Amino acid sequence: MTINTGLKCRECGRRYPNAPVHVCEYCFGPLEIVYDYDEIKKRLSREIIASRPPTMWRYRELLPIDGDPTVGLHVGYTPLFRADRLGKTLGLKNLYIKNDAVNHPTLSFKDRVVGVALSKAREFGFKTVACASTGNLANSVAANAAQAGLDAYVFMPADLEQGKIIGTQIYGARLIGISGHYDDVNRLCSEIAGKYGWAFVNINIRPYYAEGSKTLGYEIVEQLGWRLPDEIVVPMAGGSLITKIAKSFEEFIRLGLIRGPVGTRFHGAQGAGCAPIVAGVKNRSDFFKPVKNPSTIAKSLAIGNPADGFYAIRQIRQSGGWAEDPTDDEIVSGIKLLASTEGIFTETAGGVTVGALCRLVAEKRIDPDATVVACITGNGLKTQEAVSRQVMEFPVLPAKLDAFDTYFDSQSRAA
Repeated sequence: MTINTGLKCRECGRRYPNAPVHVCEYCFGPLEIVYDYDEIKKRLSREIIASRPPTMWRYRELLPIDGDPTVGLHVGYTPLFRADRLGKTLGLKNLYIKNDAVNHPTLSFKDRVVGVALSKAREFGFKTVACASTGNLANSVAANAAQAGLDAYVFMPADLEQGKIIGTQIYGARLIGISGHYDDVNRLCSEIAGKYGWAFVNINIRPYYAEGSKTLGYEIVEQLGWRLPDEIVVPMAGGSLITKIAKSFEEFIRLGLIRGPVGTRFHGAQGAGCAPIVAGVKNRSDFFKPVKNPSTIAKSLAIGNPADGFYAIRQIRQSGGWAEDPTDDEIVSGIKLLASTEGIFTETAGGVTVGALCRLVAEKRIDPDATVVACITGNGLKTQEAVSRQVMEFPVLPAKLDAFDTYFDSQSRAA
Protein backbone atom coordinates (compact mmCIF):
# COMPACT_ATOMS: atom_id res chain seq x y z
CA MET A 1 0.00 0.00 0.00
CA THR A 2 2.75 2.45 0.97
CA ILE A 3 5.40 3.45 -1.53
CA ASN A 4 8.61 3.66 0.47
CA THR A 5 11.90 2.45 -0.89
CA GLY A 6 13.93 2.06 2.29
CA LEU A 7 16.01 4.27 4.55
CA LYS A 8 18.54 7.04 3.98
CA CYS A 9 21.02 8.74 6.30
CA ARG A 10 20.09 12.39 6.84
CA GLU A 11 23.78 13.32 6.93
CA CYS A 12 25.78 11.27 4.41
CA GLY A 13 22.89 10.05 2.26
CA ARG A 14 23.83 6.37 2.44
CA ARG A 15 20.90 4.08 1.62
CA TYR A 16 19.61 1.09 3.61
CA PRO A 17 16.81 -1.43 3.05
CA ASN A 18 13.77 -1.31 5.32
CA ALA A 19 14.83 -2.76 8.66
CA PRO A 20 14.58 -2.02 12.41
CA VAL A 21 17.65 0.26 12.43
CA HIS A 22 17.90 3.96 13.14
CA VAL A 23 21.55 5.05 12.89
CA CYS A 24 23.91 5.08 9.92
CA GLU A 25 26.71 2.58 10.47
CA TYR A 26 29.18 4.82 8.62
CA CYS A 27 28.63 8.35 10.01
CA PHE A 28 26.19 7.64 12.89
CA GLY A 29 23.65 10.05 11.40
CA PRO A 30 19.92 9.41 11.87
CA LEU A 31 18.04 7.42 9.25
CA GLU A 32 14.80 8.52 7.63
CA ILE A 33 12.26 7.00 5.24
CA VAL A 34 12.62 7.40 1.47
CA TYR A 35 9.42 7.60 -0.60
CA ASP A 36 8.68 7.30 -4.31
CA TYR A 37 6.84 10.61 -4.62
CA ASP A 38 6.25 10.22 -8.35
CA GLU A 39 4.28 7.04 -7.71
CA ILE A 40 2.45 8.56 -4.72
CA LYS A 41 1.40 11.52 -6.88
CA LYS A 42 -0.40 9.10 -9.21
CA ARG A 43 -2.34 7.58 -6.32
CA LEU A 44 -3.18 10.49 -4.02
CA SER A 45 -5.40 13.53 -4.55
CA ARG A 46 -7.52 15.84 -2.42
CA GLU A 47 -10.60 13.96 -3.54
CA ILE A 48 -9.20 10.55 -2.59
CA ILE A 49 -8.10 11.84 0.81
CA ALA A 50 -11.52 13.40 1.45
CA SER A 51 -13.28 10.15 0.57
CA ARG A 52 -11.52 8.22 3.32
CA PRO A 53 -12.46 7.85 7.00
CA PRO A 54 -11.45 10.76 9.26
CA THR A 55 -8.31 9.24 10.76
CA MET A 56 -4.60 9.78 10.18
CA TRP A 57 -4.62 6.80 7.79
CA ARG A 58 -6.36 8.88 5.13
CA TYR A 59 -2.77 9.84 4.22
CA ARG A 60 -1.53 6.24 4.32
CA GLU A 61 0.57 6.43 1.13
CA LEU A 62 2.80 8.87 3.00
CA LEU A 63 3.28 6.57 5.99
CA PRO A 64 5.94 3.83 6.05
CA ILE A 65 3.97 0.60 6.31
CA ASP A 66 3.75 -1.96 3.52
CA GLY A 67 0.21 -3.21 4.01
CA ASP A 68 -2.92 -1.98 5.72
CA PRO A 69 -2.45 -0.53 9.23
CA THR A 70 -3.09 -2.97 12.05
CA VAL A 71 -2.65 -0.72 15.12
CA GLY A 72 -4.17 2.67 15.89
CA LEU A 73 -6.92 2.44 13.29
CA HIS A 74 -8.93 5.30 14.82
CA VAL A 75 -6.08 7.70 15.59
CA GLY A 76 -6.01 11.25 14.36
CA TYR A 77 -8.13 13.82 12.55
CA THR A 78 -8.46 15.75 15.78
CA PRO A 79 -10.19 19.15 15.81
CA LEU A 80 -8.65 22.30 14.40
CA PHE A 81 -10.82 25.20 15.44
CA ARG A 82 -10.76 28.96 15.45
CA ALA A 83 -9.89 30.17 18.97
CA ASP A 84 -11.70 33.51 18.91
CA ARG A 85 -11.75 34.17 22.66
CA LEU A 86 -8.09 33.34 23.21
CA GLY A 87 -7.22 35.22 20.05
CA LYS A 88 -9.06 38.31 21.26
CA THR A 89 -7.23 38.14 24.60
CA LEU A 90 -3.87 38.01 22.80
CA GLY A 91 -4.73 40.40 19.98
CA LEU A 92 -4.63 37.74 17.24
CA LYS A 93 -7.34 37.88 14.57
CA ASN A 94 -6.90 34.40 13.11
CA LEU A 95 -5.75 32.05 15.87
CA TYR A 96 -6.44 28.32 15.58
CA ILE A 97 -5.91 25.49 18.05
CA LYS A 98 -4.97 22.01 16.83
CA ASN A 99 -6.26 19.90 19.70
CA ASP A 100 -4.54 16.53 20.03
CA ALA A 101 -5.57 16.47 23.67
CA VAL A 102 -8.56 14.43 22.46
CA ASN A 103 -6.64 11.93 20.33
CA HIS A 104 -7.65 8.28 20.49
CA PRO A 105 -6.98 6.25 22.57
CA THR A 106 -4.74 7.98 25.15
CA LEU A 107 -5.39 11.70 24.67
CA SER A 108 -2.07 12.83 23.20
CA PHE A 109 -0.38 13.22 19.83
CA LYS A 110 1.82 10.22 20.70
CA ASP A 111 -1.01 7.97 19.54
CA ARG A 112 -0.06 9.02 15.99
CA VAL A 113 3.55 7.89 16.17
CA VAL A 114 2.75 4.74 18.11
CA GLY A 115 0.07 3.65 15.65
CA VAL A 116 2.64 3.78 12.86
CA ALA A 117 5.47 2.27 14.93
CA LEU A 118 3.52 -0.73 16.19
CA SER A 119 1.98 -1.39 12.78
CA LYS A 120 5.52 -1.50 11.41
CA ALA A 121 6.81 -3.59 14.31
CA ARG A 122 4.17 -6.20 13.51
CA GLU A 123 5.25 -6.18 9.86
CA PHE A 124 8.81 -6.85 11.01
CA GLY A 125 7.52 -9.76 13.12
CA PHE A 126 8.17 -8.40 16.61
CA LYS A 127 6.18 -9.83 19.52
CA THR A 128 7.54 -7.47 22.21
CA VAL A 129 7.52 -3.67 21.98
CA ALA A 130 9.00 -1.11 24.33
CA CYS A 131 9.83 2.56 24.78
CA ALA A 132 11.71 5.13 26.82
CA SER A 133 9.20 7.77 27.80
CA THR A 134 8.43 10.94 29.71
CA GLY A 135 4.79 9.87 30.04
CA ASN A 136 2.53 10.25 27.02
CA LEU A 137 4.47 7.79 24.90
CA ALA A 138 4.31 5.27 27.74
CA ASN A 139 0.52 5.55 27.89
CA SER A 140 0.18 5.16 24.14
CA VAL A 141 2.55 2.20 23.79
CA ALA A 142 0.80 0.42 26.67
CA ALA A 143 -2.70 1.00 25.28
CA ASN A 144 -1.96 0.23 21.65
CA ALA A 145 0.13 -2.83 22.52
CA ALA A 146 -2.79 -4.17 24.56
CA GLN A 147 -5.13 -3.73 21.59
CA ALA A 148 -2.59 -5.37 19.27
CA GLY A 149 -1.86 -8.31 21.57
CA LEU A 150 1.81 -7.41 21.93
CA ASP A 151 3.92 -7.67 25.07
CA ALA A 152 5.04 -4.22 26.21
CA TYR A 153 7.84 -2.91 28.40
CA VAL A 154 7.83 0.75 29.36
CA PHE A 155 10.76 2.59 30.94
CA MET A 156 10.32 6.06 32.45
CA PRO A 157 11.78 8.36 35.09
CA ALA A 158 10.32 7.20 38.40
CA ASP A 159 9.18 10.71 39.44
CA LEU A 160 6.66 11.33 36.65
CA GLU A 161 3.09 12.47 37.31
CA GLN A 162 0.77 9.85 38.83
CA GLY A 163 -1.73 10.26 36.01
CA LYS A 164 0.85 9.07 33.51
CA ILE A 165 2.05 6.23 35.70
CA ILE A 166 -1.49 4.94 36.28
CA GLY A 167 -2.31 5.54 32.61
CA THR A 168 0.47 3.13 31.69
CA GLN A 169 -0.06 0.39 34.28
CA ILE A 170 -3.81 0.07 33.71
CA TYR A 171 -3.23 -1.50 30.28
CA GLY A 172 -1.07 -4.27 31.68
CA ALA A 173 2.29 -3.12 30.33
CA ARG A 174 5.38 -3.89 32.38
CA LEU A 175 6.36 -0.52 33.78
CA ILE A 176 9.91 0.01 35.03
CA GLY A 177 10.77 3.23 36.80
CA ILE A 178 14.35 4.45 36.51
CA SER A 179 16.18 6.65 38.98
CA GLY A 180 17.32 9.62 36.92
CA HIS A 181 16.23 11.84 34.05
CA TYR A 182 14.91 10.86 30.63
CA ASP A 183 18.37 10.86 29.08
CA ASP A 184 19.44 8.23 31.62
CA VAL A 185 16.40 6.16 30.70
CA ASN A 186 17.09 6.50 26.99
CA ARG A 187 20.72 5.38 27.34
CA LEU A 188 19.65 2.29 29.26
CA CYS A 189 16.97 1.47 26.70
CA SER A 190 19.47 1.67 23.85
CA GLU A 191 21.48 -1.05 25.61
CA ILE A 192 18.38 -3.15 26.29
CA ALA A 193 17.25 -2.86 22.66
CA GLY A 194 20.59 -4.21 21.48
CA LYS A 195 20.67 -7.08 23.96
CA TYR A 196 17.05 -8.28 23.94
CA GLY A 197 16.06 -7.51 20.34
CA TRP A 198 12.75 -5.85 21.18
CA ALA A 199 11.04 -3.22 19.04
CA PHE A 200 11.76 0.02 20.89
CA VAL A 201 9.48 2.48 19.12
CA ASN A 202 11.72 5.50 19.69
CA ILE A 203 15.05 3.71 19.23
CA ASN A 204 15.39 0.95 16.60
CA ILE A 205 11.93 1.67 15.12
CA ARG A 206 12.42 5.45 15.34
CA PRO A 207 12.56 6.24 11.58
CA TYR A 208 9.09 4.72 11.14
CA TYR A 209 7.72 6.01 14.43
CA ALA A 210 8.72 9.62 13.68
CA GLU A 211 6.78 9.64 10.41
CA GLY A 212 3.51 9.46 12.32
CA SER A 213 4.04 13.06 13.44
CA LYS A 214 3.60 14.22 9.85
CA THR A 215 -0.11 13.46 10.03
CA LEU A 216 -0.67 16.37 12.41
CA GLY A 217 0.69 18.68 9.69
CA TYR A 218 -1.37 17.05 6.92
CA GLU A 219 -4.52 17.55 8.96
CA ILE A 220 -3.77 21.20 9.68
CA VAL A 221 -3.42 21.91 5.96
CA GLU A 222 -6.58 20.04 5.02
CA GLN A 223 -8.61 21.54 7.87
CA LEU A 224 -7.50 25.06 6.92
CA GLY A 225 -9.00 24.51 3.48
CA TRP A 226 -5.84 23.20 1.81
CA ARG A 227 -3.62 26.08 2.77
CA LEU A 228 -0.63 26.57 5.03
CA PRO A 229 -0.70 28.60 8.24
CA ASP A 230 1.44 31.72 8.38
CA GLU A 231 2.74 30.90 11.86
CA ILE A 232 2.77 27.72 13.93
CA VAL A 233 3.77 27.21 17.58
CA VAL A 234 4.96 23.70 18.45
CA PRO A 235 6.07 22.21 21.81
CA MET A 236 9.47 20.52 21.66
CA ALA A 237 10.93 17.59 23.59
CA GLY A 238 13.22 15.64 21.28
CA GLY A 239 12.55 18.17 18.51
CA SER A 240 11.09 15.70 16.01
CA LEU A 241 7.52 17.04 15.85
CA ILE A 242 8.44 20.47 14.52
CA THR A 243 10.64 18.98 11.78
CA LYS A 244 8.00 16.44 10.74
CA ILE A 245 5.29 19.09 10.47
CA ALA A 246 7.64 20.98 8.16
CA LYS A 247 8.20 17.79 6.16
CA SER A 248 4.45 17.27 5.83
CA PHE A 249 4.03 20.75 4.33
CA GLU A 250 6.88 20.13 1.89
CA GLU A 251 5.43 16.77 0.84
CA PHE A 252 2.01 18.24 0.10
CA ILE A 253 3.67 20.86 -2.09
CA ARG A 254 5.77 18.22 -3.85
CA LEU A 255 2.64 16.18 -4.59
CA GLY A 256 0.80 19.22 -5.95
CA LEU A 257 -1.87 19.11 -3.25
CA ILE A 258 -1.09 22.71 -2.25
CA ARG A 259 0.95 25.52 -3.73
CA GLY A 260 4.43 26.34 -2.48
CA PRO A 261 6.81 27.37 -1.28
CA VAL A 262 6.46 26.82 2.46
CA GLY A 263 6.22 30.31 3.93
CA THR A 264 5.18 29.23 7.41
CA ARG A 265 7.24 30.56 10.31
CA PHE A 266 7.93 27.82 12.84
CA HIS A 267 8.12 28.75 16.53
CA GLY A 268 9.32 26.24 19.12
CA ALA A 269 8.42 26.01 22.81
CA GLN A 270 10.14 24.38 25.80
CA GLY A 271 9.91 24.86 29.56
CA ALA A 272 12.49 27.18 31.09
CA GLY A 273 14.07 24.44 33.19
CA CYS A 274 14.91 22.29 30.15
CA ALA A 275 15.21 24.32 26.97
CA PRO A 276 18.33 23.29 25.04
CA ILE A 277 16.73 23.87 21.63
CA VAL A 278 15.37 27.28 22.63
CA ALA A 279 18.78 28.28 23.95
CA GLY A 280 20.36 27.29 20.65
CA VAL A 281 17.88 29.43 18.73
CA LYS A 282 18.31 32.42 21.02
CA ASN A 283 22.10 32.13 20.90
CA ARG A 284 21.84 32.01 17.10
CA SER A 285 23.87 28.82 17.14
CA ASP A 286 23.57 25.82 14.84
CA PHE A 287 23.96 23.53 17.84
CA PHE A 288 22.62 23.14 21.37
CA LYS A 289 24.19 22.46 24.74
CA PRO A 290 22.57 19.49 26.52
CA VAL A 291 20.84 20.17 29.83
CA LYS A 292 22.17 17.76 32.46
CA ASN A 293 19.60 18.31 35.23
CA PRO A 294 16.19 19.27 33.81
CA SER A 295 13.93 21.15 36.20
CA THR A 296 10.48 22.03 34.88
CA ILE A 297 6.89 21.07 35.59
CA ALA A 298 6.62 20.24 31.88
CA LYS A 299 8.10 16.79 32.47
CA SER A 300 6.85 15.45 29.15
CA LEU A 301 9.21 17.91 27.42
CA ALA A 302 12.17 17.45 29.78
CA ILE A 303 14.67 15.87 27.42
CA GLY A 304 18.08 17.39 28.07
CA ASN A 305 19.77 15.93 24.99
CA PRO A 306 17.12 16.07 22.23
CA ALA A 307 17.75 13.63 19.37
CA ASP A 308 16.46 16.04 16.73
CA GLY A 309 17.58 19.24 18.42
CA PHE A 310 19.99 20.22 15.64
CA TYR A 311 17.31 19.76 12.97
CA ALA A 312 14.70 21.63 15.02
CA ILE A 313 17.02 24.61 15.41
CA ARG A 314 17.72 24.60 11.68
CA GLN A 315 14.02 24.44 10.80
CA ILE A 316 13.12 27.32 13.11
CA ARG A 317 15.93 29.52 11.87
CA GLN A 318 15.40 28.79 8.18
CA SER A 319 11.70 29.60 8.48
CA GLY A 320 12.31 32.95 10.15
CA GLY A 321 10.66 31.75 13.34
CA TRP A 322 11.71 31.93 16.97
CA ALA A 323 11.61 29.91 20.19
CA GLU A 324 10.58 30.68 23.76
CA ASP A 325 10.91 28.98 27.15
CA PRO A 326 8.14 30.00 29.56
CA THR A 327 8.72 29.58 33.29
CA ASP A 328 6.70 27.19 35.46
CA ASP A 329 4.42 30.07 36.51
CA GLU A 330 3.88 31.03 32.88
CA ILE A 331 3.13 27.39 32.02
CA VAL A 332 0.43 27.22 34.70
CA SER A 333 -0.96 30.58 33.53
CA GLY A 334 -1.05 29.23 29.98
CA ILE A 335 -3.00 26.15 31.08
CA LYS A 336 -5.53 28.32 32.91
CA LEU A 337 -5.79 30.83 30.06
CA LEU A 338 -6.57 28.16 27.47
CA ALA A 339 -9.11 26.53 29.79
CA SER A 340 -10.88 29.77 30.69
CA THR A 341 -11.08 31.08 27.11
CA GLU A 342 -11.56 27.98 24.96
CA GLY A 343 -12.67 25.25 27.38
CA ILE A 344 -9.62 23.05 26.76
CA PHE A 345 -7.78 21.52 29.70
CA THR A 346 -4.28 20.84 28.47
CA GLU A 347 -1.34 19.23 30.18
CA THR A 348 1.85 21.12 30.99
CA ALA A 349 3.22 20.76 27.44
CA GLY A 350 0.17 22.67 26.21
CA GLY A 351 0.82 25.28 28.88
CA VAL A 352 4.29 25.62 27.39
CA THR A 353 2.77 26.19 23.95
CA VAL A 354 0.37 28.86 25.21
CA GLY A 355 3.02 30.46 27.42
CA ALA A 356 5.39 30.67 24.47
CA LEU A 357 2.61 32.07 22.28
CA CYS A 358 1.98 34.81 24.84
CA ARG A 359 5.66 35.73 24.82
CA LEU A 360 5.87 35.70 21.03
CA VAL A 361 2.90 38.06 20.80
CA ALA A 362 4.30 40.38 23.48
CA GLU A 363 7.63 40.48 21.63
CA LYS A 364 5.79 41.27 18.35
CA ARG A 365 7.26 38.20 16.67
CA ILE A 366 3.83 37.14 15.41
CA ASP A 367 1.78 39.23 13.00
CA PRO A 368 -1.62 39.91 14.62
CA ASP A 369 -3.32 39.51 11.22
CA ALA A 370 -1.59 36.21 10.40
CA THR A 371 -3.17 32.76 10.41
CA VAL A 372 -1.63 31.24 13.53
CA VAL A 373 -1.87 27.61 14.69
CA ALA A 374 -0.97 26.58 18.25
CA CYS A 375 -0.43 22.84 18.75
CA ILE A 376 -1.87 21.30 21.91
CA THR A 377 -0.44 17.82 22.25
CA GLY A 378 -1.79 16.34 25.50
CA ASN A 379 -4.67 16.32 27.98
CA GLY A 380 -4.66 18.10 31.32
CA LEU A 381 -6.16 15.12 33.13
CA LYS A 382 -2.67 13.61 33.03
CA THR A 383 -0.90 16.43 34.89
CA GLN A 384 -3.46 17.71 37.38
CA GLU A 385 -0.76 18.17 40.03
CA ALA A 386 0.56 21.17 38.10
CA VAL A 387 -2.58 23.21 38.73
CA SER A 388 -4.16 21.55 41.77
CA ARG A 389 -3.08 24.32 44.14
CA GLN A 390 -4.64 26.90 41.84
CA VAL A 391 -8.17 25.48 41.86
CA MET A 392 -8.75 23.47 45.05
CA GLU A 393 -10.35 26.16 47.23
CA PHE A 394 -14.10 26.60 46.90
CA PRO A 395 -16.98 27.52 49.23
CA VAL A 396 -19.02 24.83 50.98
CA LEU A 397 -22.55 25.92 51.91
CA PRO A 398 -25.54 24.26 53.57
CA ALA A 399 -28.33 23.24 51.17
CA LYS A 400 -30.39 26.35 51.93
CA LEU A 401 -31.32 29.21 49.62
CA ASP A 402 -30.66 31.90 52.22
CA ALA A 403 -27.09 30.56 52.62
CA PHE A 404 -26.51 30.97 48.90
CA ASP A 405 -28.16 34.41 48.95
CA THR A 406 -25.71 35.54 51.63
CA TYR A 407 -22.77 34.14 49.67
CA PHE A 408 -23.94 35.71 46.41
CA ASP A 409 -24.48 39.10 48.02
CA SER A 410 -21.01 39.07 49.51
CA GLN A 411 -19.47 38.20 46.17
CA SER A 412 -21.44 40.93 44.43
CA ARG A 413 -20.26 43.55 46.94
CA ALA A 414 -16.67 42.36 46.60
CA ALA A 415 -16.86 42.72 42.83
